[in-house]
Amino acid sequence: MAPVIYALCAITSMLCSWLLLRGYRRNGYRLLFWSGLCFVGLSINNVLLILDRVVFATSVDLMTWRLATSLIALLPLLYGLIWEE
Repeated sequence: MAPVIYALCAITSMLCSWLLLRGYRRNGYRLLFWSGLCFVGLSINNVLLILDRVVFATSVDLMTWRLATSLIALLPLLYGLIWEE
């Protein structure tokens, strides 16, 4: 059941990033851009989670890469929330 949930989370974050970036392209609100970039990074994080827990279950540990991508994913959103008007 866990691989199904991981896949659904990855699909949901990819869909959110697509919708946010599409909304930015239509309206031009910069907070949508920063949120879309955040969700692109979170999508990468979810794909790494699938690779870590399902594909390379015992041979490779991707915990450091997952933590790094989640930190990098949140930085554009933090920037957009602080510096954008």
